[in-house]
Amino acid sequence: MADKNSSSKMMYLSIAIAVVLIAVVVPFSMTGKGSSGSNADDVESRIAPVAKIEMQAGGGDGGVKDGKTVYNTVCAGCHGAGVLGAPKFGDKAAWAPRIAQGIATLNNHAINGIRGMPARGGAASLSDDEVKAGVEYMVNGSK
Repeated sequence: MADKNSSSKMMYLSIAIAVVLIAVVVPFSMTGKGSSGSNADDVESRIAPVAKIEMQAGGGDGGVKDGKTVYNTVCAGCHGAGVLGAPKFGDKAAWAPRIAQGIATLNNHAINGIRGMPARGGAASLSDDEVKAGVEYMVNGSK
């Protein structure tokens, strides 16, 4: 009877050792994918953004854009539909308190961004003068 009990204990001990070895060895053997021995590149590729969107003002000539062109190609995307609380073009009630802040404040908000609106409306290529022209166009159309 002592031999059976002893061999049973040896079997359980062997199984326990095998499980521990598998638990320790397998994770280390999986990190060495490729020749680098590190999966940092894999992690970076998995968490990288899918896309980056930047709105650009239209106009194929590359020249200075007037206020109407800036509005139609950049601003209308949000100010045409009131996205994220943007005052709609022509909505006098929504624009009145903003216009009361002064054109300098509106230009500053348009150039640097405010709340949900990104700087330059998301069109980084616009010059300050082009942004100001777009603001002036919207203000004039909303008085």
